[in-house]
Amino acid sequence: MRRRLPAMALATVLAGSALTAALPVAAQPSVSTLTKSVQGVADPAAHGDVATWVVSYSSGANGAATITDTIGAGQTLVSGSLRVPPGWTGTEGNPVSATNPNVRNGGTALSSLLTPPVQASASSTGGDGFTPILHRTPDGRLQAWNVYHHVAEAGPKLVCTDLTTSALCAGGPWPKPLNTTPGPFGAGNTGDIASPLEPQYVRDPANAARVYYSATTASSIGVACLDLAAPGNCGYWPLMPRSGATFEMAGLVEAGGNLYGVATSGHVVCWAIATRGACAGQPYAPVVPPTNHGGYYLGALAVAGGKLFASSSQQGARAPVLGCFDPATAAACAGWPAPKPLGPFGNFSYNAYTAYSTTGAEVGACSSTTGGQNVTTCYAVDGSSLPAPSAPAGLESNVISFNPEVIRTGDRVRSYLGIWGGPYSGAAVCHDWSTGASCAGLPARITHPTVNGGDTRDYGYAHDAPTGCLIGLGDAGVLFSMDPDTGASPCVRSGASVSLNPAQFYCDGKPHDVTYGKARLTGVTPANVNFGASTVKAVDQGGNPVSTPGFAPDGTVDLTGVSAASLTVTASIVLNNASDFGGGNQPALVVEFTGDAPQICFRTNISAECSVTSVANTAGGTDATGGFTSNTVTRQVAPGASCLPNVVVNKEICGSHTPAHCKAGGSGPWVKQAPVGVLGLLHATAYWRITVTNNGPIAVTDAYVLDDVEPSCHTGPFSLQPGESKRVHCSTYALLSLFPLINEAKAKYTPVNGTRLYTAWSSAKACSLLCALN
Repeated sequence: MRRRLPAMALATVLAGSALTAALPVAAQPSVSTLTKSVQGVADPAAHGDVATWVVSYSSGANGAATITDTIGAGQTLVSGSLRVPPGWTGTEGNPVSATNPNVRNGGTALSSLLTPPVQASASSTGGDGFTPILHRTPDGRLQAWNVYHHVAEAGPKLVCTDLTTSALCAGGPWPKPLNTTPGPFGAGNTGDIASPLEPQYVRDPANAARVYYSATTASSIGVACLDLAAPGNCGYWPLMPRSGATFEMAGLVEAGGNLYGVATSGHVVCWAIATRGACAGQPYAPVVPPTNHGGYYLGALAVAGGKLFASSSQQGARAPVLGCFDPATAAACAGWPAPKPLGPFGNFSYNAYTAYSTTGAEVGACSSTTGGQNVTTCYAVDGSSLPAPSAPAGLESNVISFNPEVIRTGDRVRSYLGIWGGPYSGAAVCHDWSTGASCAGLPARITHPTVNGGDTRDYGYAHDAPTGCLIGLGDAGVLFSMDPDTGASPCVRSGASVSLNPAQFYCDGKPHDVTYGKARLTGVTPANVNFGASTVKAVDQGGNPVSTPGFAPDGTVDLTGVSAASLTVTASIVLNNASDFGGGNQPALVVEFTGDAPQICFRTNISAECSVTSVANTAGGTDATGGFTSNTVTRQVAPGASCLPNVVVNKEICGSHTPAHCKAGGSGPWVKQAPVGVLGLLHATAYWRITVTNNGPIAVTDAYVLDDVEPSCHTGPFSLQPGESKRVHCSTYALLSLFPLINEAKAKYTPVNGTRLYTAWSSAKACSLLCALN
């Protein structure tokens, strides 16, 4: 189905990353071309106009491409106006440039690397990490970020692992310190943010690469920000002074657009995402008693039914409890006049997690406490008791458990809790809320004997939706993957997600016909994929499912019947083996469409200098087909009001009795009115001098002198530079009457790139007897 898409203001040319293609792609012409045009200015343009230059790139071959455009004389680049697409790198300067390591399908495609089965990382994360934070780079590389927990302010504590290679990310050395000042991560012992005992993270709903976490500085506790795309620190906002009983807080959770935490003093703190500031009236009254576990908060947070639940314990000092906070009233929840008990004296808790009904509704919160006799306790939102989930309720004595990762599939909700201690060096426990029992198909304790000899000491997991795998991390500091359906490590799955919006490919202000083509796996041997178990899903710009036929045996998906303005295609791949990954091969998911050549745009300011009379630009490029150059586009520049010429005419008559004084170069005198007697009473020759002067800032061309009476005075064409004058001499033999002869002259001229203009008339008078009588 062909569609007309409105063009956007600036171009985004989408293309994939450098990949080895094992499956065919659409044939391309053998020659690449560039077509240049300009938008937003008339012809001629005006001084001070802003021109938008458009470069259409028709790619003749898949592969690396570079496009450059030199900013011509008389114009300057508008800073920040160059737009390059995902997969391209743009550089503003002179010339502007855009590079792409691998253009696909003529430039009308976007790709994302398929994540390989994640082995245990070749080197550990280097410290006592807690739970991974997953982030995909624009080319589809899956990264796992983690913050070493309970590390003092100055110490480095942030590390990034590239799960595509199971090696530390580029940009080391790792780990990095955390800082309150926004900007790139530093190095060494230069941090000013301490990490909590049990981190819980919240992603910005408007930018998934922006992650908020609970932070402690030397003087306060508050919310800090990580930008995983930049990457760097993106701010810190204090919420309570650090003093007395307030020295840390539990991790953050989100409810109603606000982030909430609980301080060691028991107070509830609040920060608004929309305004990036503290909520009105916070901190709120305590909902749990103070806790102190070596200077840290011993407990965790959960959200259910819009309410905040906090577990709190103080090992060996008091029994663990669960409190409830209602954001609507900024006070303890109804039915919770006091915190409720979670277990016997001597037990303590590292977790608080949401309880679900069999239909997946949030009904309350639970906490599994550790001690000589492990106890799991749950309460409904209204404060009444709930049955404990059977899987964590059966944990052995002295096994510690942490907040679960939740995977929801329709009404089915499964919680995966990391555990260690007691008889376990590390394992996962899965509870299926839809059945009220341990997850079918999984062992009651999911150990990982192939990962670090089974010594993982699991803290928690992060679910990667494209692959369907769980990425785990624990006290051993080793990353690993786990299949959530079988418990196997590594998780022998792959996946990627690509979002494609054809309208972002154009910037010329015109509609373009586009047709979706295919989604395809590249760099993949079809026999190595279980296509029957693999899935592909597509949603439109509103998140609504779009029907697709699924994978064909060759690894393609037909999208030609799709008419959505934009698509997000997610492929979840079940592999028969992982032999396509490694050895330099990087399989990918590619989504393509057929349409006009994609475009790159930038803007320039046309100089206000009056000497600028034209601007021009020519683009050039290189790719797998060789070098190529665009057409040159030129815009003449018409003078504005401040640049118009100021041409004046002065007509005079010779007042001398000697004719030789009245010729060209003669001494005159030259006057506006010749006295009687000079010309006689009956007949004489009047000698005229016409002076045309350009007092303006630019030259004039095609100038003419026009005379009202004497044809011999007509002169032209001629040019005048700024400040230049031209004199015209002519004469009239006249039979004079009693009345004076008044002669007028003016000039017509054309400014450079302007329209025809005329000066005012200038006159001189030849007098007879009547002049004397007057």
